[in-house]
Amino acid sequence: MPGSLTLADPTSLRAWQRLALERLAGWREGPFLISAAPGAGKTRPAIELAKRLLAQRAVGRIAVLCPTTPLTRQWASAAAALGLQLAPDAAGPRPPRDFAGVAVTYARVASDPRGWAQKVTPDTLVILDEAHHLGEDLAWGTGFQQAFAAAPLRLLLSGTPFRSDATPIPGVRYDAERLAIPDVSYTYAEAVADGICRPVTFVTFDGSLSWRSGDDVIESSFETVLTAREAGRRYRTAISTELPDGLPRILREADAKLRALRAAGHRDAGALAVAADATHARRIAKLLGEATGRAPVVVLHTETRASQKLAAFRDSREPWIVAVNMVSEGVDIPRLRVGVYATAAKTPLIFRQIVGRFVRTIPGRPPEPSWLYLPAEPLLCAHASEIEHELRRALRDPALELEEGLEEPPERRASEPSPQAEFVPLSAEFAPQMTLFGSAPTATVATAAGSTRLPAPEPAPVAAFERRADLRAERSRLVADLHRRDGRSHREINAWLNRAVGVDRVESATIPQLERSIAALVKELSRRRSPAAR
Repeated sequence: MPGSLTLADPTSLRAWQRLALERLAGWREGPFLISAAPGAGKTRPAIELAKRLLAQRAVGRIAVLCPTTPLTRQWASAAAALGLQLAPDAAGPRPPRDFAGVAVTYARVASDPRGWAQKVTPDTLVILDEAHHLGEDLAWGTGFQQAFAAAPLRLLLSGTPFRSDATPIPGVRYDAERLAIPDVSYTYAEAVADGICRPVTFVTFDGSLSWRSGDDVIESSFETVLTAREAGRRYRTAISTELPDGLPRILREADAKLRALRAAGHRDAGALAVAADATHARRIAKLLGEATGRAPVVVLHTETRASQKLAAFRDSREPWIVAVNMVSEGVDIPRLRVGVYATAAKTPLIFRQIVGRFVRTIPGRPPEPSWLYLPAEPLLCAHASEIEHELRRALRDPALELEEGLEEPPERRASEPSPQAEFVPLSAEFAPQMTLFGSAPTATVATAAGSTRLPAPEPAPVAAFERRADLRAERSRLVADLHRRDGRSHREINAWLNRAVGVDRVESATIPQLERSIAALVKELSRRRSPAAR
């Protein structure tokens, strides 16, 4: 089997990851759901399980399904760092010879479920990342069930194992109240208490807002109870970029916090503003550019280079990024410390996913708090309150036992609808309200045996898919050099090389075969070099 399959030293695993692997030891078939907070490390036990089952020959191949193509590459890189090679964005479930499995999108599988079903074997371990994207009666859910009907081992991973539309997730068990029943659960509150995730402090803004509704002008704060239609227009007024004392005020406050965090020592701390749509994102970017003197990075899912821009921001020192729905599950930017919630979506699923962008820690740094700025819309406050309540329970800090007022579980609601033509935002005068609830709690970091605080990791090895891509690029360059040198066509040179290394076509060449191809090309170029070149 390609790659090292040496199982991990148990002491390098977090306590909850060890527990998950212990429970998985007796798993033989059917679905198994791991519900773990964003940033808690749910990828790790999945990869360790795959290595264990491959070593035991209990499975013959791995198939990881993800909601987006960039996530397939993240999975391949994470697996390679642990000695398991996955081919990202593969065309089918059969991995190339250098690989133990594939990582593909739900959409690719749903585009041809019958074709996939013909190639899926019973010895396939299926790992469903962010499994809440599936729905039993929706295209991705039905496509997956048809494509992988022959594979009995299905490991489901999710930080939010529910859907806002209440559609059942295939393989998930539910209680009488239609709440998912995980086989292993590790909450955000537990992760904060263990020092694995950052605590998030919510800063809400309220004040006087006014808008024109038909022939009427309505003025209200978020404390006033309104009809659903006018409450929606109030929120749209709050996130309007046209009112200088509304959202622009929130952006300025958030930028001041970011500057303070950078001055305090986190010099590459970053901030994210989540916008309602592409036009809204560009307007927010313009406001930030005017306020900071530096244009922020803007990432839209319609852009061809969106994933590359995200990766570049992750590895840079740029202060701000503005996005609509690109920065979601699986996006790993640990330096994010400040956020502005200005999206029109207000469901608990979306809210928790956005909060999850700010909880990841950086190896070698303590789990310092992050800050999320948002309008004091009652539904958003309820979502924030629920998270804060979970944190208080887990941390058991008497100083945090404040007045309970927003702890009723929020109802699942649809995203905020677009306003009708007769709606016009007129004014907003915001001021920061209380921080929910007080300053961010300090996580207790274990120092005894079994500590969750790990040293900074060694540099990850180059993943096989990256090495393969580099070798193919080098081979292509050398073929072009040889073509220019002696006039043979690319087809003739490639045919000669394929015969020399024993492959039908370059797409199926293994890493050793690609290396032999390059050696043959270098030798041929050296032999044919003219005396003048020597």
